[in-house]
Amino acid sequence: MKKLALLLFLPALLFAQEKTTPTTPRQTGRYDTNKFSQMYDLLATPNMFRTASGAPGPAYYQQQADYKIDIELDDKKSTIKGSEVITYYNNSPDTLEYLWVQLDQNQAAKTSQTPLAESQRMEQVFPAANFANKFLKQDLERGFNIESVKDIKGNPLSYTINETMMRINLDKPMKPGEKYSFGIKWNYNINNYRVEGGRSGYELFEKDGNKLYVIAQFYPRMAVYNDVEGWQNMQFWGTGEFTLPFGDFDVNITVPADHIMEATGDLLNRNEVFTTEQVKRYELALKTYDKPIVIVTQAEAEAAEKGFSNKKKTWKFSAKNVRDFGISTSRKFILDMMAVKLNDKSVMAVSIYPKEANPFWGETATRTVAHTLKSYSAHTFDYPYPKAVSVSAEDQGMEYPMICWNYGRPDENGVLSERIKNGMIGVTIHEVGHNFFPMIVNSDERQWSWMDEGLNTFLQYVAEQEMGTNFPSSRGPASKIVPYMSGDQKFLEPIMSNSETIIQFGANAYGKPATGLNILRETIMGRELFDHAFKVYANRWKFKHPTPEDFFRTMEDASAVDLDWFFRGWFYSTDYVDIGIKEVKQYYVSETATKELKDAVVRRGRFGEEKGPFVYLVPSTSAELSTKNKKALALSDVSLLSDYVNTKLSAEEKANIKSPKYFYEVEFNKPGGMLMPIIVELTYQDDSKEVFKYPAQIWRKNNDSAKKIYATEKAIKKIQLDPKLETADIDVTNNTWPKEEVKSKFD
Repeated sequence: MKKLALLLFLPALLFAQEKTTPTTPRQTGRYDTNKFSQMYDLLATPNMFRTASGAPGPAYYQQQADYKIDIELDDKKSTIKGSEVITYYNNSPDTLEYLWVQLDQNQAAKTSQTPLAESQRMEQVFPAANFANKFLKQDLERGFNIESVKDIKGNPLSYTINETMMRINLDKPMKPGEKYSFGIKWNYNINNYRVEGGRSGYELFEKDGNKLYVIAQFYPRMAVYNDVEGWQNMQFWGTGEFTLPFGDFDVNITVPADHIMEATGDLLNRNEVFTTEQVKRYELALKTYDKPIVIVTQAEAEAAEKGFSNKKKTWKFSAKNVRDFGISTSRKFILDMMAVKLNDKSVMAVSIYPKEANPFWGETATRTVAHTLKSYSAHTFDYPYPKAVSVSAEDQGMEYPMICWNYGRPDENGVLSERIKNGMIGVTIHEVGHNFFPMIVNSDERQWSWMDEGLNTFLQYVAEQEMGTNFPSSRGPASKIVPYMSGDQKFLEPIMSNSETIIQFGANAYGKPATGLNILRETIMGRELFDHAFKVYANRWKFKHPTPEDFFRTMEDASAVDLDWFFRGWFYSTDYVDIGIKEVKQYYVSETATKELKDAVVRRGRFGEEKGPFVYLVPSTSAELSTKNKKALALSDVSLLSDYVNTKLSAEEKANIKSPKYFYEVEFNKPGGMLMPIIVELTYQDDSKEVFKYPAQIWRKNNDSAKKIYATEKAIKKIQLDPKLETADIDVTNNTWPKEEVKSKFD
C-alpha cells in the first residue's frame, strides 16, 4: 500500500457566534425545490417563437402599426384635437376578430376606476392647496372624447370602450398577412400636471402666463398582440407603463406661430419653422462634436414669450420603426444641439429648456445626453435614431422614442444644490437611456416594469460611474438596496410581480434588479462574461418584444454561467442575503506523537493499518493565542514530516515547497435565504491583506454552513466577510472575527 502523509488537526475554538435559528421556509431556504435546481418550473416552455437559448425562434413574429396623425394644440384653452389613420399589419399566424386600442388619457377621466381602487385615509393637517383640490373643486373634464371611428372609406366602425381600452369590432376577421386601415377623430383637455399629476400635460409659468407642454399618450394607440399573451390589453391603472408595437409615424402638429418644438422623428420642414439664422446654427451643430451649439438663443426665447401670437404654424415630423411618439412645445424654449460620433455614424444630442433652467441646462444638459448615448451604445448597440432630446419639465422624468422630460432647475436666485444638480444629471441619463430599454429592446412595461426600469437603472449606474467624477449614484451599488431587502416581508414582493401589485415600486422595479445586475457583473460573472452576454441580449432583441425568460436564458446561453440559482432567489423570491462567521478554530503542528494521538488515528478507521508517516496537529487555546504565537512549522524540527519530504519530493518540489506556520478552520453560516458567493478578506499581523472568493456553489450540498481551511505563513489578525459590501448582506455584525462592536446611530 502506498504510504500517505496525514495531518491530524485538533481544534482550538477561537470564536463561535450564535444566531437565532431561522424557522420559516423563506429563512431556512428549505423549499420544495432545491435552490440550485434549474428553473424549468418557473420558465415558459421554449417553442418555435422563442428558443431555449433565449433568442427569437424561426417562427417569431410581431405586429406593426403605422400612424398618420394631424393634431392642433389650442394654447389658450389648453386643449388638443386630432385625427389619425392607423394601418395595422397582422404578421401573426392567427386570424383576428377584433383589434384593441389603448386610450390612456381615460385613466384621468371622471369615470376612471383608478381612484376607486386606492385605499384612503384622512389626514389631520392638509396644505390649503391640497385640501382645496381634493375637497372643494369640481372634477375636471379629462379623458378622450372619441368623436368618430371609421374605416378607410369613411364608414362608421363598431367599437366598445372599456375604461382605457377600446375594442374595434371588425366587419370581417383579419387573416394572417393582411393589413387594415381605420381612422379615429378625438380631442381632450390637457392637464396641468404640476397640480393634477400625470406623465404629460403642461407646466404654467405664473409670472409670464406661458405654458410649457410635454405631450404624450395623446393619441389612441394600438395594443400589442404577440405569441405570449395574445392581446396585451391590461387596463392602465397608472403605474404599469406602456406596451406598444413598432411602426412608422407621420405627424403634423399645429401650434402658435411663436412656439419652438421638439418631437419624435426627423423634422421635415425646418426651413419653414426656424429662421434663416437658426437653420445656419443647426447646420453648424451637425458637425460640432465638442460642445453644444445654441440654435434658439435665450434672447430669442425671452422675446417670443412676451408675444402670445394668434398665428399658427405646422411642424411636420416623420419617424421610422418607433413604438410611440412624444411632443414638447412652448414659446419659452431655448434650443441647443451637438453631434455625437458613434463608430461610423453621427447622431444629435439635443436639449430644449426655458430660461428658468439656465445656466445649468445650457452648460450640462446636452453634454449629459451625449455621454449617455456613448455609454449605452458601448454596452448594447449603436444608437440607431437620428437624435435624442432632453426637455426641461419640472417635476417630471418620463421617456418616449428620441425625446424625454427631465426635472432639475436652479431656484429663483440661480442657486442649484448638489442634490438637484446630481438628480438632474441622473434623471437625464436614465430617461435618455430608456431609448434603449424599452423603446428599442421593447419589453412589456405593463406587466414587467423591471425589464425596462431595472435594466435601464443598471446601465444608468454604469454610465454615471463612467463619467469619472465619483458620481454619487443613488441606485446600483449593493449596499443601497440593503434597507429595502431587510424590511418587513409583509411589504415586499418578488421582482417578478405585476407593476400594479408592488408596494415599494422604486426599490422593487428600479433598485433591486439594477443591484442584481451589478452583482452579476462585478461579483458573480465578472465584467467580461457579463458585458458580452448583456450585449448579446440587447442585440438579439432590439426592435423586438422580449420576455423575462428571453433575458434569463440569454445571459446563461452567452456566458456558460449557471445563473438559475441567482434568478430564482433574486427575482422570484424576497429572500435576503446574510452570511456570517460562525466559528473560528486554530491548529498548530505537534513535535511529539503521543500514544493518544496514534490511537485516535487507528480508531478513525480511515487509513487501515497504516502507521505513518504522520504530522500531528494539536489545539491552541484562546488564551495562548492572545499572548503568544505557537512555534512555526519548520521541516527540520518535525522528523516525521521531514522524512516524507526528503524521500518523496524531488529537488524542484523541495525548492518550491510552502512553509505554512498557522492553520485555521473557519465555519461560515447563512441565516439569510438568498445564495451568494462568500468573499473573505484576511488581515495578517503585519496588516497585509489577502482576499479569497468562493462561488455560490459552496452552498450546494449544505444550505446552512460551509467551512474553509487557511494554512498561512503569517498569523491572522482579522477575518472580514464582504469587505467592499458587494453582496447586499443585510447584517454585517456577524461578518468579522474577532467580532467588532457596531456603533448605533445614536452613538
